[in-house]
Amino acid sequence: MVIGKECNGTKLILSVEGRLDTLTAPELEKEINASLGGVEEIVFDFSKLEYISSAGLRVLLSAQKKAAGKGGCTVTGANETVKEIFDVTGFSDILNVI
Repeated sequence: MVIGKECNGTKLILSVEGRLDTLTAPELEKEINASLGGVEEIVFDFSKLEYISSAGLRVLLSAQKKAAGKGGCTVTGANETVKEIFDVTGFSDILNVI
């Protein structure tokens, strides 16, 4: 997995490439936690994400809780497979998926 990071004021944009699973989820969580200072909104660019597991979903849920009441979390560019996982698990109702 490759993580790209861009801070734009109070917005943190994380581009995730590859697979977000049990092996890689801790890396993304560590990156989120290290980057939260002054952040109100988190945007996940999943245009190059191939797969997300329940471990990856837990990281997204944790990020959503940290950004709740502020700008929240948005997921952009997710492929049909990832969108289907969001729909089946109800994450489409928790996160702003565009």
